[in-house]
Amino acid sequence: MDYTVSPSSDETFVILKVTGNITRQTIMPGVVAAHALGGKLGLDRYLVDATDATNIETITDNYTFAYSDMRNTEGIDKYACIAVLVSPDDHSHDFVETVARNAGLNFRLFRDRDQAEGFLR
Repeated sequence: MDYTVSPSSDETFVILKVTGNITRQTIMPGVVAAHALGGKLGLDRYLVDATDATNIETITDNYTFAYSDMRNTEGIDKYACIAVLVSPDDHSHDFVETVARNAGLNFRLFRDRDQAEGFLR
């Protein structure tokens, strides 16, 4: 999995663009980098663009990601607003949204970029 981190053009949120196969171990460096940039810029809103990425984790690992990794990793703002943009036919991320929201994270899945950005603004 590869990733890039950058502010949005209007600097209202941070964009984490991920490509390839996602596991909880491969995504966390990107999440930490995105939150570090958000902290530096005073932002607490994140767009994870996963339109070119597939979640290949097990149900248990998705649960661990939401309840442990996102809540206990130093540098992660557990109160951040997170929009995850996925391809229209990709349902590999659906369970992550369910467990993330159940874990108390402000985490929403979108299949339309305008809706995702609207959620963050």
